[in-house]
Amino acid sequence: MAVTACQGLGFIVSLIGTAGIIAATCMDQWSTQDLYNNPVTAVFNYQGLWRSCVRESSGFTECRGYFTMLGLPAMLQAVRALMIVGIVLGAIALLVSIFALKCIRIGSMEDSAKANMTLTSGVMFIISGLCAIAGVSVFANMLVTNFWMSTANMYTGLGGMVQTVQTRYTFGSALFVGWVAGGLTLIGGVMMCIACRGLVPEETTYKAVSYHASGHNVGYKPGGFKASTGFGPNSKTKKMYDGGARTEDEVQSHPSKYDYV
Repeated sequence: MAVTACQGLGFIVSLIGTAGIIAATCMDQWSTQDLYNNPVTAVFNYQGLWRSCVRESSGFTECRGYFTMLGLPAMLQAVRALMIVGIVLGAIALLVSIFALKCIRIGSMEDSAKANMTLTSGVMFIISGLCAIAGVSVFANMLVTNFWMSTANMYTGLGGMVQTVQTRYTFGSALFVGWVAGGLTLIGGVMMCIACRGLVPEETTYKAVSYHASGHNVGYKPGGFKASTGFGPNSKTKKMYDGGARTEDEVQSHPSKYDYV
């Protein structure tokens, strides 16, 4: 029961995490304009992985996609690749984990096969979560670097006496969604790996049983065939000859025609 609960909970957590990674990748608020000490508040800029948007004070929003690939920064392309790899691995892991659930019986699938599938999906969830966390962290580091560079450039005029207007960007909501989603996917993958240990069938050991043949010894004597049961030398064994039952002493004292065949 505990194994089934752990596996099911890991699947649900990983499902939520994968959905969060997809949502974070599609969001436009990866970086938002910093309005601190910014005299221009009528226009608000924010950027995502796929396009940049401008929102005016009137409520009108205009977005423009990145129509180039080679012209984009290398770090942005790396973040895109990490998020896409995380989504692909998470989707494949979800498909595998559905068939690996213990509460779902498909044909004559053994528990060992379900255990291997659970372990595989768990490892894929872990890699997916790590890719998402790495992608979001790389983008955040790029934002921090650009922020402080823009701040330093604001006070370069006249020995720092004149402040110039610089557009600075800070963390957007998509970064926090990506961090949480990557962590949930990672935790779900660990739970799936833990549930795998309970799905492995235990090895059954059988005690060796020695078999001894029957102790009946049959010996040929001139007086006829004697069947010894091994229970004692004085035991009397009955033989069936000529349709009658006679004891061993009677067979030896009264030979019959079968004794000379």
